[in-house]
Amino acid sequence: MKDDRTYQFFATVSRMKYIERWSLMRNARPETLSEHSLDVAMIAHALCVIANVRYGHHIDCGRACLIGLYHDASEIITGDMPTPVKYYNDDIRTAYKKIEQIAEDRLLDKLPEDLKPSFEEIFHPETDPEEPYLRRLVKAADKMSALIKCIEERGSGNMEFHSAEESTRKTLETMAEELPEVRDFMTEFLPPYGETLDELQERC
Repeated sequence: MKDDRTYQFFATVSRMKYIERWSLMRNARPETLSEHSLDVAMIAHALCVIANVRYGHHIDCGRACLIGLYHDASEIITGDMPTPVKYYNDDIRTAYKKIEQIAEDRLLDKLPEDLKPSFEEIFHPETDPEEPYLRRLVKAADKMSALIKCIEERGSGNMEFHSAEESTRKTLETMAEELPEVRDFMTEFLPPYGETLDELQERC
């Protein structure tokens, strides 16, 4: 039987639009966690479609999209920790993983008990044999979104992101050696990023 309590999950998630990324960098245009999450969800979905259509996988593309949407939801509570800090050494990386887990649990506690299991499935890995590959593609989508941000900043004349663009591109090129979907996306879809609206329309 439904009770009369109210739950803060979606009101809390909606605050992703107030979390700004790249806090250590000068931005030509700030990027919010909400924008980033949408990009990751769309790119993750695309990578999974490519995996299924071209490479014989049977990945749940909708699940990948949902994982992409919520992949950084813990940052609503923790804030965005800059990558150089987060990955400074193994001790900090391990500690931050624990903090992320605690933040995710706090977020899930803001749901009614009957709905919680459906959302826990998004945050926690499943036993499906394609799950590890799916999560690697979501991780690649996260990196791709970061690379796109760097490209757009450079297109705005901001060279602050030059080294971040180089290192992120190298990371993706390494990932593409084992994930052909990443290679395909970078070849077929990445080049137009940074073009003006007129340039994009001219391609039609």
